Amino acid sequence: MQAVKNKVDFLLQLAIGVLVAVLCVVVAGTLNQHITEKGDTAPNFKITTDQGRTISRSDFGSKILVLNFWASWCPPCIQEMPSLDEFTRRFADRGVTVLAISVDANEQRYRDLLDRAKPSFLTARDPGGEIAARYGTFMFPETYIIDQNGKVLYKEAAARDWTDPAFLNYFQSLL
Repeated sequence: MQAVKNKVDFLLQLAIGVLVAVLCVVVAGTLNQHITEKGDTAPNFKITTDQGRTISRSDFGSKILVLNFWASWCPPCIQEMPSLDEFTRRFADRGVTVLAISVDANEQRYRDLLDRAKPSFLTARDPGGEIAARYGTFMFPETYIIDQNGKVLYKEAAARDWTDPAFLNYFQSLL
C-alpha cells in the first residue's frame, strides 16, 4: 500500500513539475513580444477597409503608408481625428495612404463614431487587435509611417496634431 502511495505522490509531483515548466514557457513567451520601432521592418498584415479596399503592408501601392491604431473609447484618438483627416486631404494626391485601424470590439460604437466624424482616410476594424499586437501596440493612438519597402520611418505613440507646421515640414522630407 505504501509503495502505491509513494508512486502516486511521485507521479503527482512530476505532473506539477511539468505544469509549472509549461507555465514558465508560456509566460516567458509573452514577455518577448516585439515592439516595432523606427528603422524596423513593419510587420505585414492584410485587412479589408470599410471602403472595400484590401490593403496589406507589403502591397498597399503608395509611396507612404500612415498606419494609425485607434479606438472609439480612446479620447486622444478622437481628438486627433480631425487633424489626421486634414493631413489625409493634404497628401492624398501625393501617393500617401492613411489607414486607421480600430481595435473596437463594439461594432455599433465604431460605426456611430465614423458616421459622425466622416473621415476621408481609409478605416478598418480589427476587433481582436491582432494587427496592433504584431506591431507591439498596446496604447492608443499609435501611428507608424511606413515607406514602400516596409521600413518604419516614423513612430508616434501618442495623439498628435497632424497639421503642425514643423511636422509637415518633416513629413515633406520623407516624400
